Amino acid sequence: QVQLAESGGGLVQTGGSLRLSCVVSGFTFRLYAMGWFRQAPGKEREFVGAISGPGGSTYYSDSLKGRCTISRDNAKNTLYLQMNSLKPEDTAVYYCASDRAISRDVGAASRFSVNYAYWGQGTQVTVSS
Repeated sequence: QVQLAESGGGLVQTGGSLRLSCVVSGFTFRLYAMGWFRQAPGKEREFVGAISGPGGSTYYSDSLKGRCTISRDNAKNTLYLQMNSLKPEDTAVYYCASDRAISRDVGAASRFSVNYAYWGQGTQVTVSS
C-alpha cells in the first residue's frame, strides 16, 4: 500500500522559514521523481518543484524559485521542501506526490499534476503578515 505523509507545516511570520517533510512507503522511492505542489483557498493546485529519483536534478516553479530547495534522502524514503523568506501569498496546503513513470527525469512535464500517481494528504502552511 502506497503512503505519502507530509509534515512540518504550521504558522510562520513573513520572512520566516519552514522545512516540510514527506515520508513515503509502499514503493521503491529512489526510482521515482517526486514533486511538491500547493493549493491556496479558492485557487487551483500549483506546482512548486520536483526532484529526480537519484536526487541529482531539480526543477522549480518561478513562484518559489530562489526561496526554496527540494531534497531527498533515499535511505530514509523522505522528501523535503525547505522554504525561506516566506510571504503571506505562500499560505496554502502543501502536497507531495510521486511521479507516475519510473526513472523519469524532472523538467517541464513535472509541472502537471496528471504526471503524478500518488499524493499525500497535505500539510497546512500559514504565513502571517
